[in-house]
Order: sequence, then structure tokens, then C-alpha cells
Amino acid sequence: MTVKVAEERADALLSRPGLFTASASTVFRVPVVLIDGRSGSGKSELATALAARWPGPVTLVRLDDIYPGWDGLDAATTHVHDHILAAAEPRWQRHDWISGLSTEWTPVDPTVPLIVEGAGSLSRANASLATLRIWVELDDATRKERALARDGDTYAPHWERWATQERAFLARENPRSLADVVFTEP
Repeated sequence: MTVKVAEERADALLSRPGLFTASASTVFRVPVVLIDGRSGSGKSELATALAARWPGPVTLVRLDDIYPGWDGLDAATTHVHDHILAAAEPRWQRHDWISGLSTEWTPVDPTVPLIVEGAGSLSRANASLATLRIWVELDDATRKERALARDGDTYAPHWERWATQERAFLARENPRSLADVVFTEP
């Protein structure tokens, strides 16, 4: 997804009726947006553009900072639910990819709108606690090309390992069907 496309989509999202009405089902009394899609689909670009265009402060949490390693998609999904969306005191724990260890906890202010971006964010349990659910879709060949161009040799040996987790998550949770908005590459 190009920056221009991400910005246009962010503008369209911000003009949606009801976006700024929060659910009363969590400690968050402000909008909570989940952006999911497979690796390389454009989630990060969309989240960055949406956060930059949000009218006022917004918290952006990226699952890349939470996944506990290359086998951590399901753990991050649960982490988002248990420690952020359904928690009385929302927070998330950063994973240090170099050391392989979980590190500091970061509090999340439930009075500030929240965007959570990453593969695995839009599970059934998480969807019920969000105001807006977004699925970003792109064909497999282009996704792989973009992801490997972005992360290169760091990601290449783990591509199939990660894709296997994504396929299992898709089969179990069907995040596309949970989405209020589905973006496909133009």
C-alpha cells in the first residue's frame, strides 16, 4: 500500500458515521480500532496514516512490538485481549527480538483513542471489544515481495513459519468476516 493510498483510506475511515462513538463494553470509553491482515498487506501504512490524521491524540500499538518471537502470533492475540482490551488497567509488554526476552510494560491510557495494528489483532474475542474492525487484503505474491523487501534477510528464513500461523489464525478466527471495513489493493 502506498502512503497516498493509506492516507486516502485513513481519510475515508475518519469520515465514517459513528467512528467516534465508543463501546461501553470495556474500560475504553473512546474509539478502539483493530487493523488486521496478513504480513505485507499494508496494515502498518494504514495504521500510521490513520494515527497521523486522527483529530487529537491517539495511541498506536503495533503487534510487531508484542509478538514473542517467530512463533508468537497466537500469544500476541491473547495478549491484546487480556492485557489491553479486556484489562482494568490496559498495558502491553514489549518483546525484544534481539535478546528473545519480554521486557518493559507500557501503560495504555483508556481515555485516549486506541489503534491496534498487526496480524492476529482481529480475533472473535478482540472484535467484540472494538469500535471499528478493519481487514487489509493483498494477493500472496505481492505481500511476500513487499514483506521481504521491507525486512529482507531477517524475515526470509521465517516467511513460511509465520505464514503457517497466519493460515491457522484465519481458519480459526476468520477475521475478514469480523471486519466492518475490508480494504483490498487497488
